[in-house]
Amino acid sequence: MSENPNKADTAGSTDSGFYQKHTIIHPRKTSGRFTDLRKWAVWALLGLYYVLPWLTWKGQHLVLFDLPARKFYILGQTFWPQDIFYLAILLILAALVLFFVTALAGRVWCGYACPQTVWSEVFLWIEQWVEGDRPQQIKLDKAPWNKDKITKRTLKHVLWLVFSLLTGFTFVGYFVPMETLWTATITGTLGGWALFWVLFYGFATYGNAGFLREQVCIYMCPYSRFQSAMFDKDTLIISYDEARGEPRGSRKRGEEKPGDKGDCIDCTLCVQVCPTGIDIRDGLQYQCISCALCIDACDSIMDKMGYERGLVRYTTEHALHGGVTHVLRFRTFVYAGLLLLITAGLLYSISQRVPLEMDIIRDRNALFRDTGDGNIENIYTLKVINMDAKPHEFAVSVAGIEGIELRGAETIKVDSGRVAEVPVKVIVNPDHMTERSQEVMFHIEAKDDASLAQTQKARLLGPKL
Repeated sequence: MSENPNKADTAGSTDSGFYQKHTIIHPRKTSGRFTDLRKWAVWALLGLYYVLPWLTWKGQHLVLFDLPARKFYILGQTFWPQDIFYLAILLILAALVLFFVTALAGRVWCGYACPQTVWSEVFLWIEQWVEGDRPQQIKLDKAPWNKDKITKRTLKHVLWLVFSLLTGFTFVGYFVPMETLWTATITGTLGGWALFWVLFYGFATYGNAGFLREQVCIYMCPYSRFQSAMFDKDTLIISYDEARGEPRGSRKRGEEKPGDKGDCIDCTLCVQVCPTGIDIRDGLQYQCISCALCIDACDSIMDKMGYERGLVRYTTEHALHGGVTHVLRFRTFVYAGLLLLITAGLLYSISQRVPLEMDIIRDRNALFRDTGDGNIENIYTLKVINMDAKPHEFAVSVAGIEGIELRGAETIKVDSGRVAEVPVKVIVNPDHMTERSQEVMFHIEAKDDASLAQTQKARLLGPKL
């Protein structure tokens, strides 16, 4: 078995105790269907990230987390801190989607959609554009510091920094309206906290995507450590067909394959294109992010040699050993069922959501008061929270006892995102009460929108019957 060629990138890389000296990995460029798919995924996700803060819908930002105003605009809906329940459900859904996809196709999230992968890929593109492909980069690493090396390294880092600052600026644009942020930036009036987060997130991107790269995936990301708990023998993984490829042996194009050799010509191209520097021929490894670049590299060699594609391919452990793959199995049914159930419940809850809350606080200083005309009164404070995007005037009513009467605030005007606290009196004739403590119903309804309404229970106290 040949030595991993990526280990030659940095001289003197040796194991010492529990820690291994970092080896610089320069992935080689490749082409193929999975490489193209990965590029499309990167462009789509980056486009979504950079464009989304600029988009508006009916005068509101499509996505904006307005922390000072405690408003969260998401796809035309306005959410408030009281709606944190939805955030918890979204996090559960995200975890279930990850489990479901991992059970089906391994770490495709890592290879195609993880932010660390997406931004690292862009940094690699910049590096390859400035310094050349893998052989040129290795040569440049070993070259002395001359004018050419200084120029290329400076240009690379300047481009990295510009792209990182753009990333940090866009990140802040999810919390500050992008128009306000852009105006403040070009006029030099950007606030201290906004500037801090632009620089912080920008340099975090610069460090993670420019220097740490695969180390984040291998040493820092917990997903690589517990992924095996979601794998089984029917999970799609990238595998080397050892039965077909071994024993390895180099040969020239067009040369007849020796009878004692497998299809692998030991070109190590599958290793050279790997962004984490592993040799897929050593079997499944936790460092593999399922980017499938090794498949494209190997297929290109198989085409040149006139051999059948698929020496390295997406497959399952069952299929690799001649068995039958079962895509639909118990765990996939469980994950899919939970996803459908929770997603349907979330969508229904959002569709039925009323952006209005009312709390009723009863005056505890007195159980009740005698009005002097044979009636009694209870005093309450109505706390009305208008979570809609515009102000409303609400009509207030009470019911539950014959002849019940509300005094104090028959209408309440509440601005968007505001809380109104209004004291009210409820008057009843005790002869109409059937219990000493009886349930009454408060109802508020927007005068301009009947769907914006809430009904809450309260207890009304009276004398002993």
